[in-house]
Amino acid sequence: MPKRTLVTGGAGFIGSHVCDALLAAGHEVAVLDDFSTGRRANVPPRVTVYEGDVRDAAFVRSVFAEVRPEWVSHQAAQVSVSRSTREPRFDAEVNLLGLLNVLEASVESGTERFVFASSGGVLYGDVDEPAPETHPADPISPYGISKMAGEAYVRFFHRQHGLHAVSLRYANVYGPRQDPHGEAGVVAIFTERLLRGEPCVIHGDGRYVRDYVYVEDVARANVLALERGRPGEAYNIGTGQGTDVNELFSRLRALADPAAEPRYGPPRPGDLRSSRVDPAKARAELGWTPAVDLDEGLRRTVAWFRARARA
Repeated sequence: MPKRTLVTGGAGFIGSHVCDALLAAGHEVAVLDDFSTGRRANVPPRVTVYEGDVRDAAFVRSVFAEVRPEWVSHQAAQVSVSRSTREPRFDAEVNLLGLLNVLEASVESGTERFVFASSGGVLYGDVDEPAPETHPADPISPYGISKMAGEAYVRFFHRQHGLHAVSLRYANVYGPRQDPHGEAGVVAIFTERLLRGEPCVIHGDGRYVRDYVYVEDVARANVLALERGRPGEAYNIGTGQGTDVNELFSRLRALADPAAEPRYGPPRPGDLRSSRVDPAKARAELGWTPAVDLDEGLRRTVAWFRARARA
């Protein structure tokens, strides 16, 4: 049965794909976004948009009073690790107080199900093998701390108020609509620079391993988590496969600019050597597996950036 669903941060990279997946499944969708990083062009035309900040409790309550969402996908966040280290108070205001505003409004308005966008990489730290959800959490940045605390708040609201809420721990998400500027994903940065004929800088030796998961697979995981997720639980959303930056550059170069050569720069302080998540629990409980492998996902991503550049 179709559900009235509110997507916070729904004009952003991941949030807009969540909107697409919900609409494709037949649900009614509204978006709450302050457009600090999201773009209006990302929002599907059939979606009602409420422009404002999740830190504004009165605004959040007013949106919930009008939409009366049965489901909520909370994607709105401060996502910059470096900014969180410079401005930990700002990070907490958005990622914790903003989350609390949305959780409280969900309870007040009778929301049935809630999904919180968390992060696997920042919670688990350096891992030699794909980390399961039981792996100890030891975040080293305020951003990671806010995600860990956010999950704890989600569990509290389930226990205290009966909110059917789950957390999704994303691996490194990439794909169309990702912003190649600022603290963006390396796929978006390399793709845009290769298409422009600009040099790509690989930090350190380039042997930094990440678990790259395609954004449409992440969006589908949100829908499945709303439908099937066990309340109070967390689920890894990744592939379990590792690809280092050197290999990633080689694959993107083959698609965008075969003659390009990388430049190597100094390593970045605090970069994890290896970050992978084990998606077995999501497979068993949500019926979710990544459908788009890295080669196909990169092909689609490069095609999208190329079409945008031509437009």
